[in-house]
Amino acid sequence: MTLGIDRQTEKGLILSVVIPCYNEQDNMEALLDRLVSVCETAVPGGYEIVLVNDGSSDQTWNMITRASDANKSIVGVNLSRNCGHQLALSAGLEICQGEEIFILDADLQDPPELLPEMRQKLAEGYDVAYGTRVHREGETWFKRFSASIFYRVLDKLSDVSIPRDTGDFRLMTRRVLNQLNAMPERFRFVRGMVSWIGFKQTAVPYRRDERFAGETHYPLQKMIRFAVDAVTSFSTVPLRLASHLGLLCSLIALTMFGWVAVNFLLGHTVPGWASLASIILLMGGVQLLVLGIFGEYLGRMYMETKQRPLYIIDQVYRQEVCENPVHQYLEDIRKLVND
Repeated sequence: MTLGIDRQTEKGLILSVVIPCYNEQDNMEALLDRLVSVCETAVPGGYEIVLVNDGSSDQTWNMITRASDANKSIVGVNLSRNCGHQLALSAGLEICQGEEIFILDADLQDPPELLPEMRQKLAEGYDVAYGTRVHREGETWFKRFSASIFYRVLDKLSDVSIPRDTGDFRLMTRRVLNQLNAMPERFRFVRGMVSWIGFKQTAVPYRRDERFAGETHYPLQKMIRFAVDAVTSFSTVPLRLASHLGLLCSLIALTMFGWVAVNFLLGHTVPGWASLASIILLMGGVQLLVLGIFGEYLGRMYMETKQRPLYIIDQVYRQEVCENPVHQYLEDIRKLVND
């Protein structure tokens, strides 16, 4: 096995499939069975499957290494710790070597069998073919409702048009990937970044299946964090909203001050300390909200200035392929002589 990272595109490698994996031992066998079958039909011998282990605590990494031992087209990437879905995906995109890049999740909610249809879109001249969910199986009404609201709000707030009801499930060309890998931001929202890059993109509608096995790795807390990352990465509307709120509160305060002043000059006592206290609390709450919005953006700027690596790769695991057996044999002889 070789542990090095070869960034040079292999000659004849058409397709790279990139899959982030976190505690996916129950899905791995079915995933590889379906995926290898699809790839062998679409691009026989001209593909690689890059499985990125994102700090799994189960047997996911062991299953990846065994799969790589059995199939030279399977490459395992082991991160030093759990970095999160978007950074694990970014690590796989940095490693992969194909001219076409197919992004897939390990839970089999997105069908790998859609690959031929997406490749047809690329053959028609598109650079990105992304899956659009027309139906979502096995998800609660709250998940479907919140996802629908999220994509529509994001589309309204974002400075870039981001397709609705679309995840990271997509096929894209090498020139799109080169631009994506050149974007250094730490808080990554890959589907939005691909939309920002541009080029010709098109949708491929599909029905999203129920998760094959296991539980979702996106509980409510992670979903909220993901939504905040998406909005703050592609929109300055919250900052403008904070300014508008500040202006509105100032106008309300001036109006109340004028009302109090007029009543004082007329000799009337202004009753209502409870209402005054409520207004003070309202103003304080708005101020804290505005400070929170500014703090979110400021915190992101602080994290970006540290210039830490996005992730650390512990190991790249692949079968070592010898292109020149005679040359390798001579190298082995030289090593034995030198020893």
